[in-house]
Amino acid sequence: MRPLFAVGLVFAGCCSNVIFLELLVRRHPGCGNIVTFAQFLFIAVEGFLFEANLGRKQPAIPIRYYAVMVTMFFTVSVVNNYALNLNIAMPLHMIFRSGSLIANMILGIIILKKRYSIFKYASIALVSVGIFICTSMSAKQVTSQSSLSENEGFQAFTWWLLGIGALTFALLMSARMGIFQETLYKQFGKHSKEALFYNHALPLPGFIFLASDIYDHAALFNKSELYQVPVVGVAMPIMWFYLLMNVITQYVCIRGVFILTTECTSLTVTLVVTLRKFVSLIISILYFQNPFTVWHWLGTLCVFIGTLMYTEVWNNLGITRSQPQKDKKN
Repeated sequence: MRPLFAVGLVFAGCCSNVIFLELLVRRHPGCGNIVTFAQFLFIAVEGFLFEANLGRKQPAIPIRYYAVMVTMFFTVSVVNNYALNLNIAMPLHMIFRSGSLIANMILGIIILKKRYSIFKYASIALVSVGIFICTSMSAKQVTSQSSLSENEGFQAFTWWLLGIGALTFALLMSARMGIFQETLYKQFGKHSKEALFYNHALPLPGFIFLASDIYDHAALFNKSELYQVPVVGVAMPIMWFYLLMNVITQYVCIRGVFILTTECTSLTVTLVVTLRKFVSLIISILYFQNPFTVWHWLGTLCVFIGTLMYTEVWNNLGITRSQPQKDKKN
């Protein structure tokens, strides 16, 4: 039952999290820093109470290693959220981040000297083609939507290019963090709850450098219209309600993924997360009526089919539990 429960948490938490994030960034596109800070603070406090035992529990992995991991994790989180302020639409944001397999393979070849089968190279090529199609179509939309003047169109396109650069950087940094985390787990064993706590607690002082931006958006949130929270019956500014729900659903999403990693193989986890991203994309397109052409759908299918090909789900899904080590060869 625990795997099914975890799958339910992933879909309910992650899909609803995307909705509340898009509700936030549609009102204030530059609110990424306050969203990131709230998520980090919530998970850090929860981990301090229940995982670190109010600071009395010693970490299994030395703090100096966490310091390196935390620097990468903090950078990835801030850059990913800030990219939404650079003319990056939510669907493109989700599709682009689905290209993590490309970054993982590139850095795996360079750093870990891994070698892959032709089938996996083909699947990564399909993912790359899909991302390229979606990115190209989104570029055309940016320039066409900013047709008031040539100067404004060029400016919008420049910011969009910076957003693509930010997403690419975050993608590669995230893959590098994954490799570093993999080497730590091999040396010290898996301590996922501990890593979750330190990854969110140690970066908190870094938000001092973003304090002015966080304060400005907190003031904007205070000015939003009041919303009567169902069941509770308490009235609060609607932007704070969106942020609260975003933080809660983010925690539910993360907990679900961590339970999955302990109960299922990496193949199953990848499959569930991939399907979740696809459902989130559908919700974003239908609920928020984001522009999505036939070319976007073609690119999306390339990304998700390529991802499923990479996991070799067609051959392995039925025998995953009997051969848990098979997908670790690559």
